[in-house]
Amino acid sequence: MANDSSFDTIKTRLQCAPPGTYAGALDCLRQTIKNESVFALYKGATPPAVGWAAIDSVLLGSLHNYRLFLVDTPLMTENVPGTSHRRLSILGHSVAGLFAGWTSAFVAHPIELVKVNLQLQRQRAVSERKFKGPIDCIRQVVQANGILGLWRGFGGSLAFRSSFFFMFILMRSFSRLQGTRYEMSTGMANFLSGGLASFLFWFTAIPSDNVKNRIMSSDLKSRGLSPTSVARDIYRVNGFRGFYAGLVPTVLRAFPVNASALFVYEGILRLLNAEKVSVLKPERSIFLIQ
Repeated sequence: MANDSSFDTIKTRLQCAPPGTYAGALDCLRQTIKNESVFALYKGATPPAVGWAAIDSVLLGSLHNYRLFLVDTPLMTENVPGTSHRRLSILGHSVAGLFAGWTSAFVAHPIELVKVNLQLQRQRAVSERKFKGPIDCIRQVVQANGILGLWRGFGGSLAFRSSFFFMFILMRSFSRLQGTRYEMSTGMANFLSGGLASFLFWFTAIPSDNVKNRIMSSDLKSRGLSPTSVARDIYRVNGFRGFYAGLVPTVLRAFPVNASALFVYEGILRLLNAEKVSVLKPERSIFLIQ
């Protein structure tokens, strides 16, 4: 959590700071520590520390339930080679990931809005900052825009979390190695799949992450901002390169965080035998993740 928060702070500042503020990720790190101390890397760490458990619970819980729903759809399943069983197809896993991403956005967006606004405060002293902490940030947002202000820019979150469609696309890629000298255990395959898929996720998600974070960090009194207008502004100022601001720190943290998460999640499903669903005939089963 500590390492993830520091990388995320650098990413957010590279995305939302005025053009020319930082020369790159290392310069952002250097300036942040020099001007604000090393603890500034953990500004905004409280909301995710409290809320990410809820976000991940909704994401992974809904993912499993969407898999159970889609497993009854013939177009989303395929035969398990060499058996009479069927399993959820890669498309089925991707669609379940997409729906789970959208579902988790309702919980994630307010937490990320508070986090982003706290991360971007570059004042060293708390007394000089606009937001004194998470509670004060929520209070000011609600006071300025009502309770729905916590979901300002929600369309950007839906676009960002649509990239969960790609998170599970590599789930069975390593199964092709079975029977070869490169065959690996299921756990190792899950670990590598999660890590490598996170690269695919972020390369597709970082443009909408840029748009989302800029809307979240805009002045509380600003009106008329939309993902489309913000995207046009990014392109006007920085071209296509502007959509990938913050990619370097994101990629550096992505593999270990997501590899570990998928390894644990899929391992628990296997431990609970939750990946197997019996349907209609006892001799016929459908596997969610085999």
